[in-house]
Amino acid sequence: MEWCVTMPKIELHAHLNGSIRDSTLLELARELGEKGAIVFSDVEHVILKHDRALSEVFKLFDLIHVITTDHETVTRITKEVIEDFADDNVVYLELRTTPKRNDSKGMSKRSYMQAVLEGIRSVNSVEVDFSHKANADTSAHSHFVDHLCNGTRSKKIYVRLLLSIDRRETAEAAMETVELALEMRDRGVVGIDLSGNPVVGEWPTFLPALEFAKKQGLPVTLHCGEVPNPDEIHAMLDFLPSRIGHACCFEDEEWKLLKNLKIPVEICMTSNIRTETIASADVHHFADLYRSNHPLILCTDDSGIFSTSLSSEYALASSTFGLGKREMFDLAQKAIDFIFACDGVKRELKMIFATALKKLNSQH
Repeated sequence: MEWCVTMPKIELHAHLNGSIRDSTLLELARELGEKGAIVFSDVEHVILKHDRALSEVFKLFDLIHVITTDHETVTRITKEVIEDFADDNVVYLELRTTPKRNDSKGMSKRSYMQAVLEGIRSVNSVEVDFSHKANADTSAHSHFVDHLCNGTRSKKIYVRLLLSIDRRETAEAAMETVELALEMRDRGVVGIDLSGNPVVGEWPTFLPALEFAKKQGLPVTLHCGEVPNPDEIHAMLDFLPSRIGHACCFEDEEWKLLKNLKIPVEICMTSNIRTETIASADVHHFADLYRSNHPLILCTDDSGIFSTSLSSEYALASSTFGLGKREMFDLAQKAIDFIFACDGVKRELKMIFATALKKLNSQH
């Protein structure tokens, strides 16, 4: 586990609100309890529990939905989530979030995203690169690499945003999210995600907005196959997204199609086991995809909700499938090819991994 922490890592499937710290959740829930908005005793034990059952997971999601309704809270959570990923040696983070409207708090989708940006700007424990404009400054990067080579800890994390379309939304709301993403391209937004309750909503509702995003050059990742739904899975794969998340409930025919198309899969092992879509770690489809050399990325999904970290996900895969340090390092490094940021960022990440590899090799 310790080695998994020291290794540089790339996180491509992390939901902002699902990555909230337990301590923050407890504090905000207590405040809501005092205001009479919720019954604190109903949720306290769930927050304090680490091995949450599926029903408790959904209870937490409901609670988070109530808590994240004002700009200040959104800013705070964003700041803390980025700091936590940086502490775990994540060097590149794609954070996904659904822009929310809350008329009672004067919150529009745009002002919600401004609160997220404010959170990114307020991170001070680590250097954050989050806009395309910053990519041109390679001198700052070589300075960062020098620092690493000198053995001093100068931490930097690249943060990019994916705007999520929630499956409960209308076609119009989905299009509004895509338009907002296009408007925010120079402020760190690099793609679109389709997520939310997999048994809600119909694929054709979101297709026009997703096709529009694609035409405008915005990469798309889809939550795909979280529940058995062969027609939707086929339609999603036919859409040729840049990546998909989960892929838990695929039949043989869908696996064959996925492998032929070589669409990268965001793998969230702990999440899949906790939500009971996969029975146990040892039967996880990670093994089959890994053995067939299919593009995949280990991710957390909701590090707060599922009490995990990206290092824990690497440790779990390593111990379950007998993968050594070098295999895990290669897996982490390959994720560079699947990020939605520009080639300049990919080059810089490759330099960071090259430096880390030298260190790894010198220890052998």
